[in-house]
Amino acid sequence: MSAPSSVPTIQKVYPEHRFGGFSRFDATVHFGTRVQALLGPDDVVLDVGCGRGKRMDDPCAYRRALQDFRGQNRRVVGIDVDTEAQTNPYITEFHLISDVRRWPVADASVNLVYADYVLEHVNDPALFFAEANRVLKPGGYLCFRTPNAYSYIAIISRCTPNRYHARVLSVAYQKKAGRDVFPTVYKCNTRRAMRRFLRQQGWTCAVYTVESEPNYLRFSPLLYRLGAVVHRLLPPVFRSTLLAFAQKPPTN
Repeated sequence: MSAPSSVPTIQKVYPEHRFGGFSRFDATVHFGTRVQALLGPDDVVLDVGCGRGKRMDDPCAYRRALQDFRGQNRRVVGIDVDTEAQTNPYITEFHLISDVRRWPVADASVNLVYADYVLEHVNDPALFFAEANRVLKPGGYLCFRTPNAYSYIAIISRCTPNRYHARVLSVAYQKKAGRDVFPTVYKCNTRRAMRRFLRQQGWTCAVYTVESEPNYLRFSPLLYRLGAVVHRLLPPVFRSTLLAFAQKPPTN
């Protein structure tokens, strides 16, 4: 048995973490499980803002598997404004976004639109959702995860100039973070705003907040423990993560 001092802080706070590499509050497991439940064997998935595929750096094999939407007959199309995203190992094809006003995807051609921590970077949410509506097949799904604007993390982020975000995240995660840090604007990051944009498209939706481990405090074992207590007590309006699932109306 390992000495107590050798046990990672996360496993001291969340003992179940040692059985699978994730806690009962893991937001990635929560989000990925629901997305996987919506996928069909022959679906076309559109990963908006797919990035380079940083999920491959995740030490938890179960979380990596949940975020891998490829299948024997399934296509995963990645689109991004960054050419580095073409190296993403979790997509089967890549298209560069040269004009954010129109995604490089055909009308009614995908079964599920997936955007993981993308909406906080979108300057025109109405246009974003209109494009999602255009490319989705009738009855298709949208799945979004983004920071909740009322969480302490988002509040600190908004108070911190974008040019310092990489430095702050490097301290919080104790590793270089600049490669995956992009400017944030938070134009659609409350439950009310999200529901409004989704309902404007005529979609059926479920929008709610969840809380996860205090990962931004991992640099300090003491603050991490205090953060875990605070996270359990937070009311829904102040939880860190906003999740949204919606369905485009089927044709009659």
